[in-house]
Order: sequence, then structure tokens, then C-alpha cells
Amino acid sequence: MADEVREVEPGGWRSAVAAARDEGHAFFDWLSAVDRLHDEAAPGFDVLCHLLDVSTPGALRGVLLRTRVADGEAVQSLTPVFAGAAWHERETHEMFGIDVEGFDDGSGLGLRPLLLPDGFEGTPLRKSFQLAARASRPWPGGKEPGEGHDSARSPSRRRVQAPGVPPPEWGPR
Repeated sequence: MADEVREVEPGGWRSAVAAARDEGHAFFDWLSAVDRLHDEAAPGFDVLCHLLDVSTPGALRGVLLRTRVADGEAVQSLTPVFAGAAWHERETHEMFGIDVEGFDDGSGLGLRPLLLPDGFEGTPLRKSFQLAARASRPWPGGKEPGEGHDSARSPSRRRVQAPGVPPPEWGPR
């Protein structure tokens, strides 16, 4: 059985998650975001929270809550509802640059770096993030047709720029 999906207005994010918990979805599974800044109708980020109802042994029931947050706006913290959301909110803040209003993990340190090294600049899970490693050295993936040892047998084709790969003029010279 597929999970139920609920669309939530940003202002009702925390209360919708609390309501789902009170309905029996008391297991916090994960929280993350999806970059939808390219969406012409409503650009922003889809913030997602997945909860499970584990009250019936052998029968998991899940619910996925989704809200669209505009770039530069904050989403309500779920730490008052699920303390375990703190790690996920820190990661989402660090990787997407989404602010989390009312975040409290009990440390008093607020939203601080979690995964990236000190001094790292940027938000690596945004689609606009330039992957510097792809500009400075060849990608170790498969070769394009026409490249490599069998290029005499393989016809050449136009190279396609993969998402996140900066143009050739970007990077070290």
C-alpha cells in the first residue's frame, strides 16, 4: 500500500505534523527538501516529512507531509513535536539553505554546521550549486561515445552538459 501524501500550507506545517502524530503516525522517519526553484508557477522548496504508524505489528502505514517554502522564507521547526527532527532540520538548513524557525535541539547552539567542513560556502543540494570537482578533474564515470580506446569504432556525438557541471570556462585555468 502506498503512503498517503498530504499537502500542507507553510503556516500550518508544525500543526499538521502534530495532527498526523496524534492520529497514530508517531514514528518520525525523515525530513528533507527538494529544490523546486525552477517551477514557474510556485518556485521554492518542497519540505517533506515522512511519518510511520507502527502500532499494528507487520502493517506499516506511512504519511508524507509536504509544504512549499519560497526561497528566503523559513519553515516551522518540528523539534517541539519530534525531538529527532533536529538532525534532519540541521541537514536541510545546511544543504539547501532553508531557515528553520523555532529550532531547538536542547543545546542552545541553534542551527549549526552538521556535515560540511568549516569554511564551506554554498548549499550543495541546490540545483544551482556548481560542482567544482567536475570542473577541476575528469569525472570518473563512463565515457561518452567517441571517447576512449575504441574511439575509431564509435561515432562521436555532441557532449551534453550534466546538471551541476560548470561550463568549461569556469574553474582553474
